[in-house]
Parts: sequence; C-alpha cells; structure tokens
Amino acid sequence: MHSNPPPPLTHDELHAFVDGELSPPERVSVQSRLRQDAQAQASVQQWQQQRDILQTLHSQVLAQEIPVSLVSAAQRVGTSQQELDQWWRWGGRAASVLLVFAIGWISNSAWHGEQPLWPDSAAQARAGVARNFVRQAGFAHAVFSSEKRHPVEVSASEQEHLVQWLSKRVGKTLKVPDLARQGYELVGGRLLPGEAGARAQFMFQDAAGIRVTLYLGAVEKSPAGTDPRETGFHFSTDGPIPSFYWIDQGFGYALAGPIPRDKLMQLAEADYRQL
Repeated sequence: MHSNPPPPLTHDELHAFVDGELSPPERVSVQSRLRQDAQAQASVQQWQQQRDILQTLHSQVLAQEIPVSLVSAAQRVGTSQQELDQWWRWGGRAASVLLVFAIGWISNSAWHGEQPLWPDSAAQARAGVARNFVRQAGFAHAVFSSEKRHPVEVSASEQEHLVQWLSKRVGKTLKVPDLARQGYELVGGRLLPGEAGARAQFMFQDAAGIRVTLYLGAVEKSPAGTDPRETGFHFSTDGPIPSFYWIDQGFGYALAGPIPRDKLMQLAEADYRQL
C-alpha cells in the first residue's frame, strides 16, 4: 500500500515559516514537505531574499527601539481591515512588515519629535517631505520588482480596469504613460498605502526583463504646515533604488529603476510629458 502524499503547503504556513513563527515540530514538518514542492521552495527563497535585502539596508535601524512615529504609521495602516488584508497579499508578510517599517522610519527621520529637522526653513521642510515620498517609492520598487509570479495586482491585459480602480482609490484621474518608444511595456499595477491616502504603482519591463516602476499619490503636508504643491524635477539616490521624482499640485510622482541615470532620465521625462 502507498501512503497518501502530504497536503500542499498553504501560504499561511509558508509565511509563518519565513517569519519564524512555527513551533519546532511544525517547522520540521514544513521543511520536510518543502523538499517535495519546488514551487513552494522558490516562493520561500524569494521572500527570504526580499527580507534580507531590506534588513541589510536598515540593519542599524532594526536594532533600535521602535519610534513613536512608526507605531502611529502602523496604526494608520491597520485602521482598515481591508487594507491590512491587502498587505498580507502584497509580497508576503515578511516583506510587507518590513516595507511598513521602512515607511515609518523614513517619516521619523524627516520629523524629529513632531518638529521638522530644519524648523526655520519652509523650503527644507518641503524637501524633507519630497525625500520621504521618493524613498517610499524606492522601497516599493525593491519589494515588488523582483516578484516572478505576482509582480503586480492587476495585469496590463486589464489596463482599463486597472486605471479606473487606481484612479478611484487615489482620488485623481490617472493615466498610464506609453514607454514603448523607450523599449518598455506595461506589466500592470497595484495599490499601496501612503500617509496622505492610497498610492499607486505602475510597473514596466523591457525585453531583457529589467523593470522600472512609477509610484504616485497625494503628498502629505510637512509638520511645519507647508504644502509641497510643486517640486522641480529631481534625481535621487537616497534610497535602495535610483529615482527621478517631482511633485505637481500636491501629487507626487517617482520613477525608480536599477538602470543608468541617463536612461532613467529619458523614461522619467517621457512620463512627465505624458502626465
């Protein structure tokens, strides 16, 4: 007689395995079943790599006490159960928790004790808000661009639905730029959380599989009360991925990708002209 094969591993089991939440017997069981499931092995490896990348980028931060602003950011994300459920699907629990951690810590670095780092300069306060935005764009790119099976929430085949859905959530009529002349095709997009409301991410890919992401959404006022209605076209390496970004009428845009600056600038300028 042949013994029945073990049941397939669930996403909850795999997330708990990556996050170290299993008891020793449960972990042994999952490891045994993983050896028989190549697809599950690939998912686990990818989630572990995402976690390790973000931990390496901010290893000095992870060792410090959790700041009050991070707790507040986590509470804002948790106010809607629907949005929380989305986070569990966006890149796995480990990746989502680290992304929220990064966003919260970035906010803390821009505001010290609920006051701007440069209290006498409204221009510098606005610049801090812009840097916060572009760093969030970089972390979102780092988390999702490496995904093989689920890089986006809605694929390019449903572009009309994608644009309508994201436009409704971010509160602004959106448009997907056409980057075909630059060699990039739309992969799709997804919804993300932000301090001033929902954010959107559109992902593009060239023939070699290199991906760039356009991150956009409303930008929150600085602690000094200044409103970043407009910010010039800027290049930033202040984050995990190089980005070109700008703010227009309180709405931020950031194009991020691991490509040379001149090529990224061409793509960003194409975005800017069309948006």
